Amino acid sequence: MKTGRIFFKAVLSVFLIFILVCSSQAFLITSFCPDTWLKGEGDEFFVLSGTGSLNGIMVSDGEGSVRFPENSYCSGLVVVAREGEAYEKIHKKPPDYEMYDTSPAIPDAIRTGNLQMGNSGDELTLYKNSKVIQTVSWPGDVSKGEGRVHFLKDGIWDARPYFIGQSEFSPETFEDVTLTAFVSPDCSYEVLKDAVLDAKSDIKLNVYEFTSPYIAEILKGKSKSGVKLTVLLEGGPVGGISSDENYAVSEITGAGASVYSVETEIGPFHTPYRYNHAKYMITDDENILLASENFGLTGFPPQGKTGNRGYGVYVNDKQTSEYFKSVFEEDINGGWVGAFTPKRGSLSPDEESLKSFSPEFKPEVFTGVFLTPVISPDTSYLIEDMISNAKYSVDIEQAYIKNWSTGKNPYLEAAIDAARRGANVRILLDSYWFNTEGDLDNDEMAEYINSVAKSENLPLEAGLADLNRLGIEKIHNKAVITDGESVLISSVNWNENSPSYNREAGVILSGGNVSKYYKKVFDYDWERRQGAESAVFSGLSENDGYGAKCLTGIIVIFLFAVIYLVRRR
Repeated sequence: MKTGRIFFKAVLSVFLIFILVCSSQAFLITSFCPDTWLKGEGDEFFVLSGTGSLNGIMVSDGEGSVRFPENSYCSGLVVVAREGEAYEKIHKKPPDYEMYDTSPAIPDAIRTGNLQMGNSGDELTLYKNSKVIQTVSWPGDVSKGEGRVHFLKDGIWDARPYFIGQSEFSPETFEDVTLTAFVSPDCSYEVLKDAVLDAKSDIKLNVYEFTSPYIAEILKGKSKSGVKLTVLLEGGPVGGISSDENYAVSEITGAGASVYSVETEIGPFHTPYRYNHAKYMITDDENILLASENFGLTGFPPQGKTGNRGYGVYVNDKQTSEYFKSVFEEDINGGWVGAFTPKRGSLSPDEESLKSFSPEFKPEVFTGVFLTPVISPDTSYLIEDMISNAKYSVDIEQAYIKNWSTGKNPYLEAAIDAARRGANVRILLDSYWFNTEGDLDNDEMAEYINSVAKSENLPLEAGLADLNRLGIEKIHNKAVITDGESVLISSVNWNENSPSYNREAGVILSGGNVSKYYKKVFDYDWERRQGAESAVFSGLSENDGYGAKCLTGIIVIFLFAVIYLVRRR
């Protein structure tokens, strides 16, 4: 028995040593930032991931090294900053260790030499008991860039661009959601107006541009009635803050609203996004209105007036609202956000300046819907996944499609690949002058798509909207409908900047027949594309194609019957 106990203890000791060694060797450098926004870059840092003792763990850049105090232990992540105080100032939380002693509250790592990561090029090497475990270098393994944080995920460095201060929201799907579907210009304003008027205590609005005097008027009334109104705007939109926006903001701030804007830089803080391009409004933390359109005259035109084609949704679901509330609070509390002080704006434009419009579509309520938020740049990949999973049809309506700096547009390539799998793909683009007058605009993109379809004999077609026939200003949509079952409503444009560098917001809806509402609108627009008269059965979805074949068969049978009867006579 004694021999057995000794043997058991020996085996247990070896096993424990094996576990400790394996867990220590499992440590990896999973994040680092060598080129920060802060002058002097005291906030530069690296992150180790793993669980176990940090004894024998060392990180070096070849000129200096860092190891840890005896018996240090890590459970998951350990953050090591050059200067803890500088790191905490930017990230609003202290690192686990600092290389230079700037705060008595932050433990010191054991530094030898000067480990200071180079901006344009350098390398970090992770050692365990002098054995190399991992090396990461730049340029090479990652692309350099000011403010850029490098992440290792699933064995891949920098799966997406990430900058200091960006959020890391994960996808969630909410079930049994009730919502109201709407489109612009037909019925967007009436849904928005009702949403505002129904608010009882609180309105949170995040929008790229806010220029409509009519929306300002109803928000002003709500603010005066005691409803808390908080607005977050883009501080530097393309073309600058317009006189219309200054006027609209003056109206609501005069009524007690709190208005903030995302700025490029405020003190040591730099915005992590190119543009705050989202367009959503949360009311009473229970409802959210989200759209492809800005809060302007063409996005939400008064009833009976024309505007942009865009999709929107008004969701009555607390879980969805709480999700977007967390996004809103994350963004408005960034150090790069400041109070917006409007300049004196001009009087609102006359409603009569807008052309009259006869609405074709009314808002519709749907229940039992599955809803997945899409937040850029955090979960932009859901858009490509949505297209890649399509089996039968993909309908795309976009303001424009642009190639990326790395080559072709991945969303467009996913759509073309869907056609290669046999899905019927239709792509409708805007034809407004600023999207067609250049040499590489929507008309050239449509030609390219159609040339691919022709050369590969694919069920794929691209067209330009006939704005005159539709009676609208332009296509400002950013929508995708797959298999007639799922629809994307979002602010994400199909360029590289929007999904990769902007703050954007959207939702993917499925179930409850909600996609049929938007597909009906898409079909209406598609039938009124340029040159549609000569393309009666082109670009049909699987079900539409089946219907066309049935109709053709019925006509043939009917003609044979007529011929038979005539001959009998």
